[in-house]
Amino acid sequence: MSGGVPTPSRSARRVFRGPRPEAVPVLVARACTLVGVLDIAAGVFPRFRHSRMHTIAEVLPGSFGPFAAALSLSAGILLLLAHGLRRGKRRAWRAAVALLPAGAVAQFTYRHSLLGVIISLALLAPLLRHRDQFAALPDPRSRWRALANFVLMGAGSLALGLVIVSAHQNRMVGDPSLADRITHVLYGLFGFEGPVDYQGDTSWTVGFSLGALGLLTAVTTIYLAFRPEHPAARLTEDDEARLRALLEKHGRRDSLGHFALRRDKAVVFSPSGKAAVTYRVVSGVMLASGDPIGDVEAWPGAIERFMDEARAHSWTPAVMGCSETGGEVWTRETGLDALELGDEAVVDVADFSLAGRAMRNVRQMVKRIERAGYETRVRRIRDLGDAELERIRNAAEDWRGTDTERGFSMALGRIGDAADGDCLIATAHKADDQPGEYGDLKAILHFVPWGPDGASLDLMRRDRSADPGMNELLIVAALQAAPKFGITRVSLNFAMFRSALARGEKIGAGPVLRAWRGLLVFLSRWFQIESLYKFNAKFQPRWEPRFVVYRASADLPRIGFAAMQAEGFVNFALPLPRFLRRRRTAPRVCTHAVAERGVRAA
Repeated sequence: MSGGVPTPSRSARRVFRGPRPEAVPVLVARACTLVGVLDIAAGVFPRFRHSRMHTIAEVLPGSFGPFAAALSLSAGILLLLAHGLRRGKRRAWRAAVALLPAGAVAQFTYRHSLLGVIISLALLAPLLRHRDQFAALPDPRSRWRALANFVLMGAGSLALGLVIVSAHQNRMVGDPSLADRITHVLYGLFGFEGPVDYQGDTSWTVGFSLGALGLLTAVTTIYLAFRPEHPAARLTEDDEARLRALLEKHGRRDSLGHFALRRDKAVVFSPSGKAAVTYRVVSGVMLASGDPIGDVEAWPGAIERFMDEARAHSWTPAVMGCSETGGEVWTRETGLDALELGDEAVVDVADFSLAGRAMRNVRQMVKRIERAGYETRVRRIRDLGDAELERIRNAAEDWRGTDTERGFSMALGRIGDAADGDCLIATAHKADDQPGEYGDLKAILHFVPWGPDGASLDLMRRDRSADPGMNELLIVAALQAAPKFGITRVSLNFAMFRSALARGEKIGAGPVLRAWRGLLVFLSRWFQIESLYKFNAKFQPRWEPRFVVYRASADLPRIGFAAMQAEGFVNFALPLPRFLRRRRTAPRVCTHAVAERGVRAA
């Protein structure tokens, strides 16, 4: 052991190695996808049946008898929906095992095609032989999935139906308009005849195909609506109390530790209970943030539980924003890889001063704002009155700027909870002749505890009508007031790819580094990459690197997208109107923590 990081044995590394996709599920999933695509093509495009591929397509499951087009579409779409086979999902395995024999029986009964039966059984054989590799548990889900399925399947059926109607152009009677074709598709999805007519038996082919699409949409939506729910795990009161106990002993080690108390995260504890990993599952990615909580010696046990949970559900394991020590433990214990993601800005309170040339811009901005009549107050949450706390909470929500609350790895997601009495809040005030909705309140900074002697920035909010520089004013006020609260270090924002931005602007930077910096600057138009770096740099911090831990390079795009969803940059949920959100119930209180700390109930 060196540097406080436990060194695992060689056998332990084999046990904890991350779950990698098995070869059989991946190959079977690809085969089913290919069969599904060919089935859909055989059912949609009439010319496809007369091409060289027809000899293959006509013996695939679902392309038999007088209802060839409709059955091809049905089988193809169902096989494409079984994408869970790649991840070893049990339900997807059951669907494929039920679908392939049905196709084989139909081939033999209606077409007497031995080759069609062989193709179905060739896919079925590895599914049955390797059924133990398809044991992954379901993902978190709710019945909102049924609504999403109805919208997506409905839109897909409408688009595919329009292709089916238009694919038989040479068999159409007359020249129906686009509106007539869309109307025909809509009628056909519900099983009725539309305004478009065809020569020969093509009308039956198109009608059965459209009817099959509508039936699939209805059946899959009904199934998703009535199947058992598997809600996403949430932090229970007991979990929160145990995490707070660990943070009391070991919270000083990681500035992101307190963010583990977000109540939209789940948690796994080590067998000894001395360490824990919190996470959220997003789009099949099991996303942890920061370092494990608790005793470093017990981290391997918590990491093992985390990897076991990922393996049981076939989730992709990933860690966002862990420290260098955390990255070393994760990679040693699991065989995962680590990549530097950016740097965290940490200011040592004893070294902070507004004096000197380097702080000239910040010093001038703060003095200008103070001359404009602004004053600051820095207090603990427990020292605020109920009325003021409610006003601050409402102002923070209204000043958010987006309908979605952003943040996951470095955000607590709440203000003023009774269990968070140690949190620090800095507010800016200005006595106006015409006070706004929130009185003289103009800006808010909220900090969470970082052990007994540190604070970590949670959120920054300000009134849009306030003068520029509110954030700088409040950070300086918090740093200057920190000693009276016993705070010696303050963690500010996280700056992604900071080192690349810093090195790329220096003299002598190579063309690759300059090009990489140019891309980051371009992306800063939509994401706060360069602006956060420059804002943090104003306060002359020391930079602590943060890492992303991942299983394989191919997983990085998926992990990045899941992280953007978790952080709130990509949102598929429909937000409630603000007037409904304002009437939400009071946040849950961790009663155990309140009893221990004697914090006043909000």
